[in-house]
Amino acid sequence: MISIGFRQAGRQLRLAPAALAFGSGALASLALAPWHLLPGLPVALAAAGWLVLKAASGRAAALAGWLFGLGYFAVGLSWILEPFQIDPERHAWMAPFALVFLAAGLALFWGLAFGAAARFSRGALRIPMLVASWALAEFARAYILTGFPWAAFGQFWIDTPAENLLPWIGPHGLALLTLVAFLPLALLRTAPAPALLPLGLIVAAALSLPAPQQTAQTDKIVRIVQPNAPQDLKWHPDHRWRFLRRALAFSAEHPRPDLIVWPETAVPQMLNYAGDTLQIISEGAGHVPVFLGIQREEGGAYYNSAVLLDADGLPSATYDKAHLVPFGEYVPFGDFLARFGIHGFASRAGAGYAAGPGAQLLDLPIGRALPLICYEAVFPQDVNAAAARADMLVQITNDAWFGTRSGPYQHLVQARMRALEQGLPMIRAANTGVSAMIAPDGKLTDSLPLGEAGFIDAVLPAPLPPTLYSRTGDWPVFLLCLLIAAAGFVLSRGHARRS
Repeated sequence: MISIGFRQAGRQLRLAPAALAFGSGALASLALAPWHLLPGLPVALAAAGWLVLKAASGRAAALAGWLFGLGYFAVGLSWILEPFQIDPERHAWMAPFALVFLAAGLALFWGLAFGAAARFSRGALRIPMLVASWALAEFARAYILTGFPWAAFGQFWIDTPAENLLPWIGPHGLALLTLVAFLPLALLRTAPAPALLPLGLIVAAALSLPAPQQTAQTDKIVRIVQPNAPQDLKWHPDHRWRFLRRALAFSAEHPRPDLIVWPETAVPQMLNYAGDTLQIISEGAGHVPVFLGIQREEGGAYYNSAVLLDADGLPSATYDKAHLVPFGEYVPFGDFLARFGIHGFASRAGAGYAAGPGAQLLDLPIGRALPLICYEAVFPQDVNAAAARADMLVQITNDAWFGTRSGPYQHLVQARMRALEQGLPMIRAANTGVSAMIAPDGKLTDSLPLGEAGFIDAVLPAPLPPTLYSRTGDWPVFLLCLLIAAAGFVLSRGHARRS
């Protein structure tokens, strides 16, 4: 039945609109980092609105949405090919399948949104219904099955005035406004005033916001270390200690900072057996506290962790990564699949990592920090889940997995968004880059470029007052989307009765 439905939808959509859907999605993805080609975005979203307006049925609209999403995610997430090149003899053959299946799977959310807009509304009311259903689909993509909000629409607007909306309405609010601004452009020929009015109102509202607060500086100096270990050599017995010695040499430089931060899994040993290594690190760092990534085992479970070494080289605080990467750090039904040699790509032991308890604050020598390990900085809801407000965010990551093209830059954008949303500085230590000190306004105050070994001694900015988004989270925008959808449905039903 499903295949028959798609064949019927395909006949209704026809070849030219199908190509328009796929191509428009690919064009929209170019608004993401590192391209930031924003002029194509209104064209692409206007085309999406036109496709829904012209769809002969809900099924045809769903297929158009799926094709739009397929083009968007196939281009925007093309970096997903990179992890399969780390061990090409074993994994390279899987790369195209991974990209196609990931893009096709994520596009299903958008196909459902387009289909719902056409099914439950009529005429021009399909546009506000598409705004609501698409925004709700993005909520679903961010939360369902552990979530994957990478390449969300709010990420387009970093380094533009629109980024200043993030502390007020968060990433989903900014995504909603993106849809409100540009989807009505599909009505430009038939109703130019209603098509342009939402965009004009949003621009006026954005310009009326108060200027971002000036960020102050603390007297704390943080050394951020970037050893630049390529993923194919990072764990190699002939190379792994060379990268540790490199990080240690950077840590030993004078003058001494207040804290040293190393990236994710920077120590090529389990914490359980690394006592001597940690002592060497502490002594080399002049007994300055070091916050670093390391793996550990407890009760037969393995964790991707971060530990704080005190002045004596002893772990005084530990954080275990809670939001794990599916098929990267763990495999669903991993204990069973491990019997057949199927493990997560980034997992170093057993069937995968175990998840930590979730957001927690650690007392560092420079203040109270909310640690994030790699992928956890992608999830604004995880940052909002902390029981109390931190003084700073600290992200340690190994972006060597993401290659050198788009992935590391898109990951950096999302880290900057988390700082903006919370009004907090972020210390970001990345194995291969981009390592940076991020101010509470999302700006990089100091950074190391991708693919370069080195360190920076950066002044820690002071936090700003709590933001509106940090107090409310995603609920207001989610409820607004439901209200728009309900209003569109009721108005469409009333219009149908009158006709």
